Amino acid sequence: MKLYTYFRSSAAYRVRIALNLKGVGYEAVPVHLLRNGGEQRAPEYLAINPSGLVPSLQDKGTTLTQSIAILEYLEEVHPQVALLPRDALGRARVRSLALMVACDIHPLTNLRVLRHLVHQVGLPEEAKTEWYVHWLREGMAAIEAHLAHSPDTGRFCHGDTPTMADCCLVPQVFNARRFHVDLAPYPTIARIDAMCAALPAFAEAHPSRQPDAE
Repeated sequence: MKLYTYFRSSAAYRVRIALNLKGVGYEAVPVHLLRNGGEQRAPEYLAINPSGLVPSLQDKGTTLTQSIAILEYLEEVHPQVALLPRDALGRARVRSLALMVACDIHPLTNLRVLRHLVHQVGLPEEAKTEWYVHWLREGMAAIEAHLAHSPDTGRFCHGDTPTMADCCLVPQVFNARRFHVDLAPYPTIARIDAMCAALPAFAEAHPSRQPDAE
């Protein structure tokens, strides 16, 4: 199994966490998103993933893309450490929390959007950062409200074991810290992030622990 990854990609970070939680070994193949104009645009990588995005997961001769689809695949083929609850309502809640990160926050704050704002739209760096922080705070405030007001929230996003929601939330918290976003307004998120950080599966997936870390 090969994971095409970039150490700071939050989408790749989600998959690294899930692989570690499930105890699935993999070969990390770094794809640097900034070097040489972005290695994800190189013909060699576009032959693997025509979207030119990370992560890509190769398993059993097939290449999978999109982090949420990859997480669902891993859940189906490696069910021994479950990242989704058994009950339908619980699974729906976990997927909802995961998608709040993957669909509501990430598309507005990922690298290609930020680069377009600067290079094509002409936004100054300061304004680009304000854009990023605005949408990150909006999304995290919504997630905090969902977590804080639900009796299903436990030590982790759902209950007392990590789920797909935690796999998505932790990388977003890492991004918040990178941009010096104050986590005080999100105490439930901060508590869950600290709980996750104490687990080896999350610690080993951290960007600073990756072979391509800078």
